Order: sequence, then C-alpha cells, then structure tokens
Amino acid sequence: MIELIKGGLIMVGAIFMFLAALGLVRMPDLLTRMHATTKAATLGATLIMLAVALHFAEVAVVARAFGVIFFIMMTAPVAAHVIGRAGYFVGARLWSGTVKDELRPNYDPLTHQLKSGLETHENAKRHPRDTDPD
Repeated sequence: MIELIKGGLIMVGAIFMFLAALGLVRMPDLLTRMHATTKAATLGATLIMLAVALHFAEVAVVARAFGVIFFIMMTAPVAAHVIGRAGYFVGARLWSGTVKDELRPNYDPLTHQLKSGLETHENAKRHPRDTDPD
C-alpha cells in the first residue's frame, strides 16, 4: 500500500512539475509565467519530497525532506514576486489581455518611485497632535 502512495505522490508531483514547465513555455508574459511556475513547481516539489520522506522513513531523511519543503514554500513565492516586480520595473511588456494594472498609477518609470496609492495631497500634509512638542 505504501508503494502505491509513494508512486502516486511521485506521479502527481511530476505532473505538476510538467505543468510548471508547460506554463513557462505557453504563458504570454512574465507575470503569468511566474505565477504558473511558482504554484505548480512548488506543489510538485513538495509532493516529490513527501514521497522521498515516505520511501526512506528515517528521521534524518524525513527531517531534511520537511526542511526542503519548508524552504521551498517560504522562498519560491517571494522570489517569484521579486522577479516579477523587477521585470515590471525594467519594462517587461504585459500581456495584451491584462485587465488591470494596479502598479501603473502608482509607479513613476522616470524616477523609479513606487507609491503605496495612499499618498494624496490631504494625507501628505502634516497634522500636528496635541502631544507633539512645540
């Protein structure tokens, strides 16, 4: 029974890894490619590492497998976000079917400044408090 579970985990993990590679080739722009590869590859690697942990069933190997899973889950989405954001800032073209670009009104490509979207003339003014020193 455990052999069947391990085989299933490896097969499903390999399918997700294949889908990540397919998404890298087929998606139209950087941001959708990053999304497809990050989600599918993270899940695929996680499933394969679970199969490794089940196969060896030793404390040291299981701990390392869960360490790898934890590391991938923590770093892959952050790395994809940073790469996608850097690509946007250097001018990577968005797909023509992109519906909403939330960074455009807040990003100045000449100064490379990104505002949070909350900066307005009203909330940029200094409002002194009663507790402020004179």
